[in-house]
Amino acid sequence: MKTLAHILGEYPHEIIKGDSNLQVNNLHIDSRQVKDGDLFIAVKGSEADGHNYIEAALQNGAVAVVCETLPATLHEGIVYIQAANTAKAAGHLASNFYDNPSSKLKLVAITGTNGKTTTVMLMHQLFRKMGYNAGVLSTIENKINEEVIPTKLTTPDAITINRLMAEMVERKCTHCFMEASSHAIVQERIAGLAFDVALFSNISHDHLDYHGTFKDYINAKKQLFDQLSPSAHALVNADDRRSSVMLQNCKAKHHTFALKSMADFKGKLIANTFEGLLMEIDSKEVWFRLIGDFNAYNLLGVYAAAILLGEPSDDVLTVLSEIKPAPGRFDQIVSPNQVRGIVDYAHTPDALENVLSTIQGLRVPGERIITIVGCGGNRDKTKRPVMAKTAANMSDLVFITSDNPRFEKPDDIIDDMMEGISPADTRRVMKITDRKEAIKMACTMAQPNDIILIAGKGHETYQEVEGVRHPFDDRALLKEFLA
Repeated sequence: MKTLAHILGEYPHEIIKGDSNLQVNNLHIDSRQVKDGDLFIAVKGSEADGHNYIEAALQNGAVAVVCETLPATLHEGIVYIQAANTAKAAGHLASNFYDNPSSKLKLVAITGTNGKTTTVMLMHQLFRKMGYNAGVLSTIENKINEEVIPTKLTTPDAITINRLMAEMVERKCTHCFMEASSHAIVQERIAGLAFDVALFSNISHDHLDYHGTFKDYINAKKQLFDQLSPSAHALVNADDRRSSVMLQNCKAKHHTFALKSMADFKGKLIANTFEGLLMEIDSKEVWFRLIGDFNAYNLLGVYAAAILLGEPSDDVLTVLSEIKPAPGRFDQIVSPNQVRGIVDYAHTPDALENVLSTIQGLRVPGERIITIVGCGGNRDKTKRPVMAKTAANMSDLVFITSDNPRFEKPDDIIDDMMEGISPADTRRVMKITDRKEAIKMACTMAQPNDIILIAGKGHETYQEVEGVRHPFDDRALLKEFLA
């Protein structure tokens, strides 16, 4: 329990009615979670406006309300606080309520189109193996040390983030590694957090359904770097031509990593095989268990971030060489007749091209690439034909199928994808709406030494249809059909 004055702190606000010495039990942005003695923050979301639920929050026992626009009726005994941006306020108020937990952790944020989850999970594994208590906030799961807390969002809401970090502090964690998605950044879910390192991996075509333009998408990523303090570190992939944008007007210390360009942290890819990577980092040759050029960047970024956090170079490289890839990232299964199946989360044109380019570079003459790919419903439609075209250009056989159709008709999504298929490629492309059937057909048609790529869902163990998540696991099906 905290006083309202303590929770509000120095964040710009105006108390319209009531006493700031009021004791508050908890904070909520969801009126359904409000209980007696709680503070309700009315946030304008992309799908719902919390201002429409102020009355519901009061009926559930809220004693104070933070809002941008005051309701028509102000009830006796209720404290009303007005703020210009309640989404941003939620982060700052939550931080105050939980005694600023991010300032008590070494907090690292990873943003970019591809590689966020892998980088976050690698960093968590690295620091755990080096003996630290550490937390993680990722697409796959939230973790406090090894305890898993499942999540549906890339980044939870601001209150949940601070609550989890407060628990990390209580459990003696010294580090926290989190994905910072473009949605979370523009929705102010990371407002009020004190970052030690922000890492930019890359940026390519994605989420234009939400951001509208590619420029807005880039600027969303940049907002993370704009809020860094002078004592923080901004670390960017110099091989991505838009990395310099992230550093414009960034007050933090600037650092770069690269495989091809001049950089503060320079790496070189020596060998790339289905078993792993051989790289040179800081003039040392190291073998890693991850695969592909894209993972060379992930590993180099993790190494650079760890050095900026004060870890010894030799220790970092030794432990990184022992770490396995994150679930659903280039997951491999080899059948008794040597058909190689790969499950990967690649769900953007750039990520799909990276994975297929890696496979092309590793296969030997005569080995076919069979790709199964779909696109999510109620998401960026402009990438659908590009995804299909990429798969067709870089595969010998392609199955266009469902991903997570959500509230769209799967066949409509597939039709959008097929617009990217040229007449010359149609004979190598099959449409199978049922994803399970597509996987089964690909496994049936595969010949010894062929390579099957199932792209798009990776670690997910569900398929979302009409708002319902049905059990579905690409990895389990691949193993079953290749057995």
